[in-house]
Amino acid sequence: MTNRLDQPASPESPQDVSAELSARSISRAEGVDAFQALQRVLYRSAKQDRERRFHALYDKLTRRDVMWRAWVDVATNRGAPGVDGVSIASIEDGGVEAIRAFLDSLAEELRTGTYRPKPLRRVNIPKPGQPGKSRPLSIPCVRDRVIMAAAKSLLEPIFGAPG
Repeated sequence: MTNRLDQPASPESPQDVSAELSARSISRAEGVDAFQALQRVLYRSAKQDRERRFHALYDKLTRRDVMWRAWVDVATNRGAPGVDGVSIASIEDGGVEAIRAFLDSLAEELRTGTYRPKPLRRVNIPKPGQPGKSRPLSIPCVRDRVIMAAAKSLLEPIFGAPG
């Protein structure tokens, strides 16, 4: 798997043009990629006005650079497959094109409103320091983990901005 994170960001709707221009100017001025520039714009906006409402985050969730960074985070973690049986390795086996197709199909499901999370796979794992005892662990599907990581990467700069 290649770690190319310098994917171009392109505005997908008229309402996110101002954020795109701000992120683009930050990207040029500070020498960071489009994803980091978006995070900085969100952080600075949240810090500047604590009462600000972020109404247009859903469209940013489907950006290629946001989805790619979420994939890198999930793939780095190397978790087990969920109930659908799809593993990270099986997606990576097709190369960058297969990963792109996987992420593009997820983004399209989000855009069209057809995305539905899958049920969690439940397994029991041993409790550390307590031989013979176990605790339940819920494992989400890879696709759901990518969506969660993308949402986390957009929400952290907003809610992590101290007043």
